[in-house]
Amino acid sequence: MSEKIAGVAVPDSALARAATELVRETTPPLIFHHSRRVYLFGSLQAQALGLAPDPELLYVAALFHDTGLVPPYRSDEQRFEMDGADQARAFLLDHGCSEGDAATVWTAVALHTTPEVPYKLAPEIAATTAGVETDVLGLHLGRIPRARIDEITAAHPRPDFKRQILQAFTEGFRHRPHTTFGTVNADVLEHFAPGFRRTDFVDVIRNSAWPE
Repeated sequence: MSEKIAGVAVPDSALARAATELVRETTPPLIFHHSRRVYLFGSLQAQALGLAPDPELLYVAALFHDTGLVPPYRSDEQRFEMDGADQARAFLLDHGCSEGDAATVWTAVALHTTPEVPYKLAPEIAATTAGVETDVLGLHLGRIPRARIDEITAAHPRPDFKRQILQAFTEGFRHRPHTTFGTVNADVLEHFAPGFRRTDFVDVIRNSAWPE
């Protein structure tokens, strides 16, 4: 029987169990508990928005969305969101899922820090971003009854979460600062990485190879 938290059924398929086991064993508790909360909050926010994401695909997207912050998934050259997206896509294809479903989850993970755009795309993509925005930024908490919030945080606690997630972000991409151009990730390094200077979009245009 599926586990239920705050009225949300947690998928209990072979695929979901494999994803749970993999992410729990290869990421720190901070990332695992945050990712499970993203699934739960994303599901509740989807209900409030009248969306019906596929629970299994949303669950995989939520579990993998921050894996690119930590080894063995973290790379040196691309955005951390794309690291997690690549891992989620490979996981789904390895478990016999369709290219279409893998592409949807890839997009959900890759865009989870991009404002607005995900809400115009598939429900799984929108719900992943909604879950992230609720757990990290506290957006739209008012849509969720207090009792459900308390049940989620009892099952997956978030002690000292603000400081710890900012530290995880910093450690996750301070070695690849160029990947933060045009993203919210540059804000993190500006606060916590001494000597970091964000790439300025206006400067890029003014200093481009075009003569005028």
